[in-house]
Formats: sequence, C-alpha cells, structure tokens
Amino acid sequence: MSEDERNFIERAESISGNLYGEPMSPDRIAENFALYGLKKRAAALEKFDAELGGDIDSSPHSLRKRVQLVDLRRRMGDLHEALRKAKR
Repeated sequence: MSEDERNFIERAESISGNLYGEPMSPDRIAENFALYGLKKRAAALEKFDAELGGDIDSSPHSLRKRVQLVDLRRRMGDLHEALRKAKR
C-alpha cells in the first residue's frame, strides 16, 4: 500500500510500529494530540478534515476505517476546544 492510500490512523500505526514495536491506538493518538501547541493542533485538524473530505468506498473494511477516523476526529476536536477554553 502506498503512502498516499493510507489514512491518518494507518500512518500513525505504521510509524509507531517502526519506532516502538507496536502500533499506536486511536486513544494514544488523541493523548499525543493534546501535547501539540495551538497552531499545530489547528493545522492537524485541518489536514484531518481534508482527508475526511475524500471519497469513500462502500466496502465493510473502508466503512469501518471511516468510522474510526470520524470518531478520532471528533475526540481530537473536543480536546482541542477544551484546551482552547483553558487557554492552552
């Protein structure tokens, strides 16, 4: 699978698997997202939204991955808003 065909979660799993020997869970991705600064979080969310804006396949695997992405995006957005309200 080429780099362009992988989604955000698959890229994070691959990178963390190479670095730490095990893939990063969506929960861990959200925890790491909290460590970003305001501008980096906003840029990451914009990039994530652009990825979600693409076409989706109706296969069960594709739909499952899409649900994971949408759930992660929601959690990251909620976390970003909470950190902004806390002026962080």
